[in-house]
Amino acid sequence: MTDVTGFAPWDDPQATPLISYQNVTKTFGSFTAINDISLDIFPGEFFALLGPSGCGKTTLMRMLAGFEDASQGRITLAGQDLAGVPPNKRPVNMMFQSYALFPHMNVWDNIAFGLRRDGLAKDKVAARVEEMLRLVRLGKFAQRKPDQLSGGQKQRVALARSLAKAPKVLLLDEPLGALDKKLRQETQFELVDIQEKTGTTFLIVTHDQEEAMTVSTRIAVMDEGVIKQVATPPALYEQPNSRYVADFIGDVNLIEGTWINGSLVWSADQAPFDAQGTAGQGETVWLSLRPEKVAISKQEPDAINKVPGKVIDIAYLGNLSTYVVEIPGGQKIKAQAANARRLASRDITWNDTVWLSWTKTAGVVLTE
Repeated sequence: MTDVTGFAPWDDPQATPLISYQNVTKTFGSFTAINDISLDIFPGEFFALLGPSGCGKTTLMRMLAGFEDASQGRITLAGQDLAGVPPNKRPVNMMFQSYALFPHMNVWDNIAFGLRRDGLAKDKVAARVEEMLRLVRLGKFAQRKPDQLSGGQKQRVALARSLAKAPKVLLLDEPLGALDKKLRQETQFELVDIQEKTGTTFLIVTHDQEEAMTVSTRIAVMDEGVIKQVATPPALYEQPNSRYVADFIGDVNLIEGTWINGSLVWSADQAPFDAQGTAGQGETVWLSLRPEKVAISKQEPDAINKVPGKVIDIAYLGNLSTYVVEIPGGQKIKAQAANARRLASRDITWNDTVWLSWTKTAGVVLTE
């Protein structure tokens, strides 16, 4: 995840956003793709639009790029209203998942293409291309054609070409989707390093919550054309504002109950769960509880929140194991434990009776 220490313009009422969506709506016939969205993105951010397919995130990006027009509302960039400004006149550049490299050109010429089209002098083109090659660490591949490059190298060429013209904003539409998992993880950190070195504002569209959490300063979680929550990755994970966000960001247990006298009453036969939250007396609420915050043991613990159960499934993930435990009433709760010992030494297995426990502050009480 990007280090945002000392960088939080969204918390400064005096800060001026670079990009501003103001009550933006986009319709296609009778279908509303974007529904009255307002959003500010600040200079130097690595901002993510995160959500499932069809939620409107790509449409929101395409309107900024100029490929779609807003049906209602206003989009500004550096204070300029973008209405009527053609894509090639906007100080943005877009990097696509397909990379769209010219197969007949080598790496050097691919990066130089946009600069040459702008009529830049030869010496300035050469200097800028060499600078971009150093930035993405591809100097020794400058004379290779795209079909002689790996997927990760093609991605870096496309990134260098997109940054060569020094846009105010770089738009990345699912840029790592074509890479395998390990290479994708490595490239995420490379993207963060390059963004920090250039200071360019990055706006990325992704459906991969792990990717968004790794690269972004802030994330807008979207669903059905609306923004459900905008926050930093830690805030989204630790303080989701709804079941939708809690469930979309990482793995989560959601325990339904009734808020009575500051506790979650979830069963007439079991003790209520103590939790920190705000809800109306008698209101239906859900306790959002991350599996890694749930302790599992064979002995009854001395804990404020505890419940017995039976292990019905185990997922061994190498560094940790996830236990699926059925508690009274039939609900299943996941607990995670680090595999500090070898598998053969593990003392909890299928069908064991166990206890789950967590602290009062481990969960978040949600009302929607």
